[in-house]
Amino acid sequence: MRDITTSKEKLLKKIRKALLEKRDNPYPNLEDLPHYPVPEDIPEVLFAEEFTAASGQFVFCEDEIQFIDNLLQLAEERKWHKIYCWEPALQEILKNYDYPFFETDKDFDQAEVGFTLCEALVARNGSIMLSNAGMAGRRLSIYPPVHIVLAYTSQIVLDLKDGFKLLKTRYGNQLPSMVTTVTGPSRTADIEKTLVKGAHGPKELFVFLLEG
Repeated sequence: MRDITTSKEKLLKKIRKALLEKRDNPYPNLEDLPHYPVPEDIPEVLFAEEFTAASGQFVFCEDEIQFIDNLLQLAEERKWHKIYCWEPALQEILKNYDYPFFETDKDFDQAEVGFTLCEALVARNGSIMLSNAGMAGRRLSIYPPVHIVLAYTSQIVLDLKDGFKLLKTRYGNQLPSMVTTVTGPSRTADIEKTLVKGAHGPKELFVFLLEG
């Protein structure tokens, strides 16, 4: 009797058979294998280079006083008056130096700057790892035309997988419902191949990096 089984049916039969057969993982340590050469620079320098290459603006600060001085100078140059900050740890720093900011979302539609913390900085690609676990939620890093992030050297990781390990250590099984990475300011070239900044988020992105 002639076999009328199609090639597709034969292939599916092989797949089903393979799924039923339990086999040991031939590459159990695949995730631990290096995918990139070891970087020559320290993570802080690597992050700064990759972040600025993606049009981000990076400021290193030795302490909180230098951080406030740089922030004041920047705000005066840009004439920022509506800076919104909702995270208690960041509010405490600003209050210690009498730096003015908005604690609530009053007149949020007029916000000029959203000021937040972050989960981690990924050195390999110059990305900022954010989540909605803090009081900043989902809005503060997206709606204002300028987003400023305060981060610490202890938050710098080499790769994205290291950032997720950091999240797992911090939150256990209660991971935030939103985790994302941001690499540079929002931009798109979907319309007539013309680069437009601020299409889906902030036009400018700053990272202030503090020792600690």
